[in-house]
Amino acid sequence: MDYQNLDDEALLRLISRSHEAALSEFYDRYSRLVYSMAFNVTGDAEVAQEITQDVFLRVWEKADTYRAEQGKVATWLVSITRHRAIDLLRRARIRPEGNRAVWMDELEASLPNPTAVEGEAEQSQRQQMIRHALAQLPEEQRLALSYAFFQGYSHSEIARLLNQPLGTIKTRIRLAMQKLRQILQDVNGVG
Repeated sequence: MDYQNLDDEALLRLISRSHEAALSEFYDRYSRLVYSMAFNVTGDAEVAQEITQDVFLRVWEKADTYRAEQGKVATWLVSITRHRAIDLLRRARIRPEGNRAVWMDELEASLPNPTAVEGEAEQSQRQQMIRHALAQLPEEQRLALSYAFFQGYSHSEIARLLNQPLGTIKTRIRLAMQKLRQILQDVNGVG
């Protein structure tokens, strides 16, 4: 069977019937998306890899729970990934080693350079303003924008990853940029 020519839903049906080759093809299609999302949430390459493996294990075990009427496969995977990453982050904060005492050398390394404090404060403020503006975008636009600008995907790669037409991805990114520009102009009193 040529798994590469099957659509995502057909692959999931085969995965639910324990077809390992279908899972392999599904992994090839979506591992980059899952890893990128996990890394985006956690900021840790090892944790992102662990989450990626866990997500595909869950796909193997629960492929039959996917419902096409509730959304696209990529959206389903992103949702599983986000929830898994958030669960891991919450657990890490509860563990004692997550709350361990900071040693002096670690404390000194984390202290800002006194001569660069003003610049760092301005940069931090700009980053916070951008994060706030991004949070106001619709999920589809934020996701497409994230892939394009923060992870370096081309428009056609994003379209393939999200299983969306190329024109849709370009429109989402353009609209997201327009909305961001307007939000940031409003915040800065420009316009």
